[in-house]
Amino acid sequence: MTIKKQQVVDALKQVIFFAKKDNIVDLNMIQDISIKGKEIKVIIIFEKLDDPAVGIIYNSVVKTLKNEFGDDITVDVKPVADDTPGPLSGVKNIIAVISGKGGVGKSTVAANLAVSLAKSGSKVGILDADVLGPSVPIMFGVEDGQPKVVEKKGKAVLLPLENFGIKILSIGFFVKPDQALMWRGSMANNAFNQLMTDSDWGELDFLVIDMPPGTGDIQLTLAQNYNIRGAVLVTTPQKVATADVRRAAMMYRQEKLMIPLLGIIENMSYFIPDDMPDKKYYVFGQGASDRLANELGMKILGRIPIDAKVSETGDKGMPLSLVDKSAVSKAFAEIAVKLKAEVAKL
Repeated sequence: MTIKKQQVVDALKQVIFFAKKDNIVDLNMIQDISIKGKEIKVIIIFEKLDDPAVGIIYNSVVKTLKNEFGDDITVDVKPVADDTPGPLSGVKNIIAVISGKGGVGKSTVAANLAVSLAKSGSKVGILDADVLGPSVPIMFGVEDGQPKVVEKKGKAVLLPLENFGIKILSIGFFVKPDQALMWRGSMANNAFNQLMTDSDWGELDFLVIDMPPGTGDIQLTLAQNYNIRGAVLVTTPQKVATADVRRAAMMYRQEKLMIPLLGIIENMSYFIPDDMPDKKYYVFGQGASDRLANELGMKILGRIPIDAKVSETGDKGMPLSLVDKSAVSKAFAEIAVKLKAEVAKL
C-alpha cells in the first residue's frame, strides 16, 4: 500500500491538543510530513518543548498512524520549538563546542573561538551551558554581572550581558560563587532551555555554546530541540581523551540526531619554549587526534599549543585571543577561518 501525504494529514486530525480544544492539523502544529515507503516522519511545532502535552501528543500520533496504516509502519515524531520570530530567530548559526570528558580546556576553547570569530568580523554570542561548572563569566570578566529582564509580548525575557563585543549568558549569573548546584537532569534541562529561548540574543552570525562534558541530558535536548548548525569536538592528544570524545561524536551521529561534526580542535597540542621558538615538545603525545579524525572522516581544525598565558588571561577576564599575538592567538584565528568555511559548505 502506498501511503499518501493527504492520508496522513487526515489521520492526524484525530489527534487532539486538549489544552487548545482542537486537533493538531487545524492548529497549524504540523511543520512537515515526509513519507518513505513504510516510514512516516512528522515534525510538530510546540510553543514550549517542556509542555507535558508534548509526550501525550507524541504517543497519540504514533498510535493513530499505526492504527490507520498498520503496525508494520515506522513512525518518527520530532517535536520542535515554535520557529516564529522569537529570541533565536536572529541567530544564523548555533555552534556547539563539545568534549567527551572534563579537563581538556573546552571552555577556554569556546571562549577564544568566540573572540576569534568576533575579531573576524562576525556578530557573536556565547552561552555557557555547562550548568554544573560555569566558567565563561570569569573568562570574560563579567562574573559579577546581572542580566536585565525586560518584558516582550507579555513575556519576561533575559538580555545577555556584553563584553568585548560578544553577548554572554551563563547559569553562573544566577547562582552565588560558593553555591553548589545539585540539580537533577530535568532541572538542568529547564535552566538550559530558559537561557536558549527566554533570552533576546538579537542578530548574531554565531552563537557558540560551551556544552557540559559527556553525553547527558543537555546534549540530547540541544540536538533534538534546536536547529544546530554543527558541533566542534575538543580533545587533547592523549589516547584516553580521544576515546571519550569519540563517544561524544558518535552520539551526534545517531540517525535521529545527525548534527554535523565540523571538525576537531586539539588543545594542549605541544609546548614551545620561549628561548627555543623553533622547538616543539609534544608533552602529551602525538597522533591520537589524527587517527580519530581519520576514523570519523573529519578535519583537524587546528592545534592549540600549551601556553601559561591562556589560563592567566582567562582568569583575568580577557581571553588570550583578544590581547595577544602569540601562537595561541594565531591558531584560534586560523580555526575561525576554517570553521566559517566548513559552515559555508552546509
